[in-house]
Amino acid sequence: MVFTSWRGVVGVVKPTHRPGSLEEFIRLLPEGIGVLPVYLNFKRGTVDEFRAALNAVEDKVAELANEGVDLIHPEGAPPFMVHGYKGEEKIIEDWQRKYKVPIVTAAQTQVDALRALNVRKILGVTYFVGSVNDITTSYFCDAGFDVLAMEGMSVAFEDVGRLASQEIYAHTRQAFLKHPDAEAIYMLGTGWRCLDIIRLLEGDLQIPVIHPVPARVWAVQKRLHVRQPVQGFGRLLLEMP
Repeated sequence: MVFTSWRGVVGVVKPTHRPGSLEEFIRLLPEGIGVLPVYLNFKRGTVDEFRAALNAVEDKVAELANEGVDLIHPEGAPPFMVHGYKGEEKIIEDWQRKYKVPIVTAAQTQVDALRALNVRKILGVTYFVGSVNDITTSYFCDAGFDVLAMEGMSVAFEDVGRLASQEIYAHTRQAFLKHPDAEAIYMLGTGWRCLDIIRLLEGDLQIPVIHPVPARVWAVQKRLHVRQPVQGFGRLLLEMP
């Protein structure tokens, strides 16, 4: 049994051993919410690796459920997106019945966040290229969004965390200039370190930016019945819709 925190405990399944996103997540959470992380060890970031991961993810979900957490959050959107929007929904419903704990995936938090901000036309920016972006596009289309593009960066999976946030800003701005009708920017993946440019991008492009970490913080607060806005990381956490 985990040590309790007075506002609840969320168990997170981390897809890699990369540092960065866990620290960001904990810093942005309100005081009183505990975090219990467990880890997978994705190395390649390929569709085959994501498809093969479901049993390993479930093992970690079972481990967290056994610890008595209040909410389970498997991170990493692509390992669930490869099963499709409806497929993911069924997987999570089955796991919730089996383990008796609320569960929300990264992709589900992002869909919920975009809906909460009342946007339909989205532009994706990612550090993947090729089939992962195609799967992501299909997932969001099936969720009811008009995906204008998924603009990927060609970077090795293991090197994503070394990208400067200014490089990510430039990539995102360039993508927006190609698709100025976008109503929101969707950023796939927590591997890149770029929380510092979210507010800047929103100010320059005049549309909301959905990054996985703020979406995760927002979704966890919502499910634990907490509402504590956070300044400096975009509209979602500032407005807490």
